[in-house]
Amino acid sequence: MISRENCWALVLAAGEGKRLRSLTTTSNGESVPKQFCSLNGGRSLLHEAIGRAHAIVHTNERICTIVAGEQRRWWERPLRELPKDNIVVQPSNRGTANGILFPLLHILERDPEARVIMLPSDHHVRNEAVLNRALEHALTRVERDAQNIVLLGIEPEEPDAELGYILPNADTSGCPSVKRFVEKPTQIEAHALMQKGALWNTFILVAQGSALLRLFEQRSPETVLQMRAVLRHPPGTVDYSLRACSVYATLPEIDFSRHICQGQEEALRVLPVPACGWSDLGTPQRVSAALRHLTPAAEPSPQPSPLAWTSHLNLATRASL
Repeated sequence: MISRENCWALVLAAGEGKRLRSLTTTSNGESVPKQFCSLNGGRSLLHEAIGRAHAIVHTNERICTIVAGEQRRWWERPLRELPKDNIVVQPSNRGTANGILFPLLHILERDPEARVIMLPSDHHVRNEAVLNRALEHALTRVERDAQNIVLLGIEPEEPDAELGYILPNADTSGCPSVKRFVEKPTQIEAHALMQKGALWNTFILVAQGSALLRLFEQRSPETVLQMRAVLRHPPGTVDYSLRACSVYATLPEIDFSRHICQGQEEALRVLPVPACGWSDLGTPQRVSAALRHLTPAAEPSPQPSPLAWTSHLNLATRASL
């Protein structure tokens, strides 16, 4: 039985969704960030992710989310039932790595023993039970060995040149080490990668928070120090806000996969997850593909937390099937 003590979920919800703006821009020219849209009515993708998190950690008290300051009108009311201290606001977008590091430090400040499940807020999963079992399995591995940083890789349903891939090393552990990452290969390369056992990179991981922090300290120690300086001030205070804005104004843009993970493959493991209808909904074509596979018999989303909130925009009304 997995201990839920010190188990935190970090929901990444500060993305801009630029690639999907042809679908998420309303008739009056307003662009709704993807995570605040639904795939086919009902709960937003953000709340699907929060439901996914709640199914693992079992409490809103340890669900933390990173959001963008300029998107406040989209998230302020929907996230009203999360503890205020669990909503970390970044002043501006400085890449995915900074968007992970900032809330990670907030979590570790409150719980140095935290085990962290990182979940993007803008994905769709047709069979949630498969992903849930994989997350539980990854948590078990981290609980047994705190040095494990476990990435979840989905077994590809088809070659897709728009996705990132993780090529595992050959071993029989069931959770092999990472050999290399490949970002957006050609269609021919994607097919060859599939033949070698490569997995779709979901950007979902499970790790001891301190082990994940060490990845950042190895590659971007100055950024870690700068962000720690922000947390010398209590969140919500004027000093905290001013310091955060000052730090973010000078931060370089850092990508988590490219600038943090690549080159540190020896510290990472990847858990193969059976195909479960996962999609990052990153392009209009992938939104349409996900909609085509929705059926009344599809497995329902995980049991929602009390955060039941409908979306600002239904992608099904915008996508061309």
